[in-house]
Amino acid sequence: MTDWPHAPLHRLAERGTYMVTCGTYLKQHHLNTPERLDFFRDLLFELAQEFGWQLQAWAILSNHYHWVGVSPETPDTLRRFASKLHTLSATQLNQWDATPGRKVWFQYYDSRITFQTSYFARLKYVHQNAVHHAVANAAVNYPWCSAAWFERNSPPAFRRMVEQFKTDRVEVLDEFAPLIAGGESGGKRPTTNEHESTRMQAR
Repeated sequence: MTDWPHAPLHRLAERGTYMVTCGTYLKQHHLNTPERLDFFRDLLFELAQEFGWQLQAWAILSNHYHWVGVSPETPDTLRRFASKLHTLSATQLNQWDATPGRKVWFQYYDSRITFQTSYFARLKYVHQNAVHHAVANAAVNYPWCSAAWFERNSPPAFRRMVEQFKTDRVEVLDEFAPLIAGGESGGKRPTTNEHESTRMQAR
């Protein structure tokens, strides 16, 4: 499995730590096979490197994704990062489906994380998102999230600290019902909207 090369951080970075969420247009299940999930995960890793973002957590499901990452010196690269991620992935998905020009992504939401407790809770939320949506019984067995990477690469004390945080009060835009890779529908738990978010249009 393709892995993210960096070690998890233990703190908020001065440059800025952000959580980003995006869903597909009309919540369609464009990432509905292992091959498509692999493609999008690898593209996310490649572009994070290109734009200098250090990923700390990620979860990619059939119709949305989340990630937490530390910005480079200029956090405004996020706009170009997201635009390129969405443009390149939409082009490839539309080529596979013979649907040129189809709108694939709808909007992305980003929020800057300013409190360490919020950072830890969001790390856990993203690591465990596949379980939250009932597309996996154990997040470490879901290849398109960071749970297994985090377990392998983080110091045990840091991992235990993150895992103890509750996520029921984390406010994230996450009203999706993704599919299990292969077509079966996962469950969905009600959540509230991310009141800190800045809504941005993204292709």
